[in-house]
Amino acid sequence: MIVLHLQLWRRRQVIGHPEKDRKKEVPHPRMQFDDKSRVEKAKRRAVVKQTEARNRVELFRHLPQYERGTQRTELQSKFFELDPVHPAVYKVGLQYLYGDICGSNARCIAMLQAFQEAIKDYSTPSEKTLARDLTAKIGSYLSFLIECRPLSISMGNAIRFLKNRIAKLPLTLSELEAKATLRSDIDRFINEKIILADKVIVKHAVTKISDGDVLLTYGSPSAVEMVLLHAHELGKQFRVVVVDSRPKLEGQLLLHRLVGKGINCTYTHVNAISYIMHEVTRVFLGASSVLSNGTVYSKVGTACVAMVAHAFRVPVLVCCEAYKFHERVQLDSLCSNELGDPDVISKIHGREDINFLDGSTNSENLQLLNLIYDATPSDYISMIITDYGMVPPTSVPVIVRDYRREHLWI
Repeated sequence: MIVLHLQLWRRRQVIGHPEKDRKKEVPHPRMQFDDKSRVEKAKRRAVVKQTEARNRVELFRHLPQYERGTQRTELQSKFFELDPVHPAVYKVGLQYLYGDICGSNARCIAMLQAFQEAIKDYSTPSEKTLARDLTAKIGSYLSFLIECRPLSISMGNAIRFLKNRIAKLPLTLSELEAKATLRSDIDRFINEKIILADKVIVKHAVTKISDGDVLLTYGSPSAVEMVLLHAHELGKQFRVVVVDSRPKLEGQLLLHRLVGKGINCTYTHVNAISYIMHEVTRVFLGASSVLSNGTVYSKVGTACVAMVAHAFRVPVLVCCEAYKFHERVQLDSLCSNELGDPDVISKIHGREDINFLDGSTNSENLQLLNLIYDATPSDYISMIITDYGMVPPTSVPVIVRDYRREHLWI
């Protein structure tokens, strides 16, 4: 199917599209979805037919709440009607939609690699400049990805970097040289800001692990997993408490990998966090983003874990790459968040035959809420381990300022 889409996309690039100059309006990722006029206007122009959730939770009416059912079929049927979407971007969008690609780093890398393929196959139309036309193309690809799933904060920072590089391309470069430069810039971003950054984080974080420690982590953060594996390779003796939560139970995957490497582990759900915390000596957490006021934006439940650790006076260390830092200030999880499928929380994983809410989900008196992220206040964070070093939450604005000096985010 993807090969067919690639052939069709290349053909449409040659013969053109009757509405290629029309600017498609899609819901902005931070649009207030309780504004009825803007929602209706966006829904009319959306690629995927979107229906509002039956019973919306009042506090989260401003967030996009759509029941996703037949999006894949609709996307495939409307492929001929869309503004040209590169097949690599199309494939990544579907993987976002169905959760095949999860995690901030994985989603960001997949998006950048898809843009690499799109840039490779790009050709500048006559009477247009590469910088302006390619920026518009990237914008249309982003609109498609946003309809599949809202972008994460780290992905937004990567997009700023790419658009900045496009805008600063020397006019003396040929099209072939410009495309090669952009693809090289994307490789450099992935290698320096994600891969090498994780290695630096591991180098710093492993110094905080001593023999006899009981380390607690929540979910399946990739940076924390690398820290634990490296500490084990160094011969340090410690035990890991993996705390998990429904509906995805991502901690089970982490548990399987750690046990497979011979690490002594304990597995529990987040509801037992207060019972296990008295054994813990340090807490290692991941983050989707770190905001300018020191707030850690991460998987829902992270704030609960950090709060309990703070009450037990257990140090909380957050492992986060600097490219995820953002100048935004956020005090709660209400104004900006992402909502997952509300139906999955009413089902038991592996026991789909059991549904105690069967018949009640259609009731007007029942509202299901499945939040994806939460905001952990800086008061509960002892230290943030990043590729800039180990810093307190109060030093986050300094890192954001240094990134601005590198002209990566502006």
